[in-house]
Formats: sequence, structure tokens, C-alpha cells
Amino acid sequence: MSTARILLFDSGMGGLTVARAVRHELPFAHLVYAADNAAFPYGAWSEAALVRRILDVMAELIARADPDIVVIACNTASTIALAQLRDTFGVPFVGTVPAIKPAAAQTKSGIIGVLATPGTVRREYTQTLIHDFAAHCRVELHGAPRLAEMAERKLKGVAVDLAALKDEITPVFVEAGGRRTDVVVLGCTHYPLLTDELAKVEPWVVRYIDPAPAIARRVADVLGSVVTRPPGREVPPHNSVLLTSRQPEAEDALPAYAKMGFHLPEFLGMAV
Repeated sequence: MSTARILLFDSGMGGLTVARAVRHELPFAHLVYAADNAAFPYGAWSEAALVRRILDVMAELIARADPDIVVIACNTASTIALAQLRDTFGVPFVGTVPAIKPAAAQTKSGIIGVLATPGTVRREYTQTLIHDFAAHCRVELHGAPRLAEMAERKLKGVAVDLAALKDEITPVFVEAGGRRTDVVVLGCTHYPLLTDELAKVEPWVVRYIDPAPAIARRVADVLGSVVTRPPGREVPPHNSVLLTSRQPEAEDALPAYAKMGFHLPEFLGMAV
């Protein structure tokens, strides 16, 4: 039975998909969710500025939550800052990277799609994953500029524009030589929030790979070698959500966080 304090971090609400899987895998853990909503979306940031922002925010979050482990439930943050985070802070980190390796193993057609943020698409890390694990496949890599924001709006109760969603995903659906895309990697933790809508607009049926269950299993594995300890200070209660904005900027999101189990908000006021 794990009573570890787990800090889950994302730029916004996408990491809630990972939090849901971690809650299922480790039902007795003390969960605190953190969103750098003041800086959302991360995909538009330059790499150097974003690394500095993530390190600054993480220093504040670790000081506040005193976690036993941190889950970077964000592909963009993981692909550019995971090494720096591990070098800077004395706490284990579990990251999130596009699930290209399992996609390459599961495809029957040899054509896989990768939906990601523009930032993740640009990262050398993503290209290395393709080279190392999917060199035998045709990989259609697409930086979808609006998907994460569509997912955020959906959680806030706004209906998804299905025509716009179809435009966002169409580039990864290709046909060539009698074969076509049969596996699509959801390379941003926001995207599984749109699973129902994706099924309505996909040109044909494909298998979508949601990394959240694998991340949750990895968190459990890492915690197996972590000695949990009492907090060194008063920490946010279980099911807290730490937001980097002030309260007025997050008011419309609070019901969505509560619906996903994080009903105790705290506002850090870390303006961009």
C-alpha cells in the first residue's frame, strides 16, 4: 500500500488523464496536481525560455508540496526539461514521451501517426525516438496547434468543433501502396480527453495509444525503490490542485478539476 506524496505536473488540464491512471494504479497515494496555467499553452514557447520557466515553477512546487516523486505529465516539458529537472532537484522524476516505441510494435500496416504539440514535434528527442524505434515504419508526425486548447475547452463545458477537430487530425491519416495509418500516438496528455470526438471524425478506425496507463505503472515501479517520509512542512492536502495563475484567471476551470477529483485549489500567482 503506497501512501507516497505524488506531485503531478502539466501546463494545464492534460495531465489529469495521467492523474486518473495514477489514482487507479495507486489508490492510497497522496495526490497533488499542479498546472502552470499562467503559461499555457507550452507549445508556443521558445525552448530556452520554457526550460527556465519550468525550472522556476518546479522549484516553487517542490517547496510547497514536498513530494516523494514528481510526474511530469506533459510531453513538451518532458522532452525539453526532464534531464535538467533531474539534475536540479533531489527527487525522482517520471516523464512522459510520445509512445512511438509501442506504436511501431503494434502497427500492422507499417504506417503510424503521431499527433503532438508543435513544440514536441520540433524536439530532437522526438526525432531520436523515431530513429531508434520506428525506422522501419512510415511515421506521419503532425504538430496540431489547437488540440490541447480544444481539450481544455471541452473540460470547461464547451462543445468541441468537430470540423476543426477533423482538420487538426487529418494529416496523420495517410494511404500509400494499399496501406494506411492504423495506429496513432496521442503525443500530448490533453489528447485522450478528446477520445469520443476523435472516434466521430477519424477518416477510418485506428488504434489510439494513450500513454497514461504505462506512466502510472512506471510511477508504481519507481516508488518501489523510494523511501517515503513524513513531510518536512505543512503540505497541500490530498486532491489539491496548485495553479500558477491568480484565482480570477482560473475560475472557469475549477469545476473541471473538481470533476476529475482535484477539488481543493490553491493559487500561486506566478505571472509570466
